[in-house]
Amino acid sequence: MSLCTIMNIKQNKLIIAITFLVVSAGLLSSCGPDNKAKEEQAQTVNQENAIDTPAVKLYAVKKGKLSSTITVPGELIPYQEVDLYAKINSYVKNLLVDIGSEVHRGQLLATLEAPEINSQLAGAESRIKQLEALYFASKATYDRLYITSKTPGTVSLNDLELAEAKKNSDLANVEAAKSYYKEIAANLNYLEIRAPFDGVITMRNVNLGAYVGPGGKGTDPLFVLQDQKRMRLVISVPENFTGGLSHKDNVSFTVGSLPNQKFTAQVKRLAGALDVKLRSERLEMDVYNTSRKLLPHMYANVNVPLPSGDSTLIVSKGAVATSTEKVFVVRVVNHRAEWVDVKKGAQSGDMIEVFGDLKAGDQVVQQASDEIRDGSPVKY
Repeated sequence: MSLCTIMNIKQNKLIIAITFLVVSAGLLSSCGPDNKAKEEQAQTVNQENAIDTPAVKLYAVKKGKLSSTITVPGELIPYQEVDLYAKINSYVKNLLVDIGSEVHRGQLLATLEAPEINSQLAGAESRIKQLEALYFASKATYDRLYITSKTPGTVSLNDLELAEAKKNSDLANVEAAKSYYKEIAANLNYLEIRAPFDGVITMRNVNLGAYVGPGGKGTDPLFVLQDQKRMRLVISVPENFTGGLSHKDNVSFTVGSLPNQKFTAQVKRLAGALDVKLRSERLEMDVYNTSRKLLPHMYANVNVPLPSGDSTLIVSKGAVATSTEKVFVVRVVNHRAEWVDVKKGAQSGDMIEVFGDLKAGDQVVQQASDEIRDGSPVKY
């Protein structure tokens, strides 16, 4: 093979290699920055379309009754409780009970003594005798004048009337003295402190010889008596939940000292009005405490049933969205979102009552949020 032929072959190979490099560079340039920008742009458009038209799951609004319960704090208070004071100034003579003593109605708890009352009684009795003597004298005078007046001209009518007035006046003084004596004698009854009902003495603030009464040991009572066999469970139900309450409802409750034991009670008394400060209604239940496990003034966690009286619209809890401005659900009509203002009602599990411009069968977003703007398109 000649030298020229060899040179021609090498030249052709070089041309082919250069051509391949040029074509490869062209292909690489076609897959370069321009194509990448187009892909990013397309991806951005797809993301914006997904944001503008979010995919959601829908939930049909239902109509029905929803029963729920609320848990509110309560307090156990004695069915009856009384502070026993001394009515008159006196000294404690005998103490017959102490803290924890079980007493019965009319039982003597303590006796007091006030020596000045005996002196007052003696003075009142003497006063009665003195006035009775004056009355008997004036009565005798009147009787003599009356008999004498039977003889015409012996006694003037004026003297007879004056004698009668004196007799009546002395009689009135005697009756007044007797009333005063009874008043003093009645104070003797206040020297005995008796139980007004069956219960337990929970406080004793005096000892033997203590000076008690209105001018005695301040405002502290001698005893505090509580009826603990039956107690009142007192709760306050917020205004939003007062509509379904009735006297037939039974509540359950627990106390901190017996967390594993559940107690029940029936609603007995409803206030029928809201507390001005708390905007809640007071409810009372009677709790029979024969086992004495419950103590007065214990706090309780009370579960109150709230049955729905009428059929209402019900949705899942996630369908109700709350923003800084409103509470709403997102209704979907013709693939577009529509915000509907609602008010929340009773809740039970994952369901909640709503009140607003809705009707049964309306399609609402199952997981609503304010990111689904009012009027925006949605897909499902």
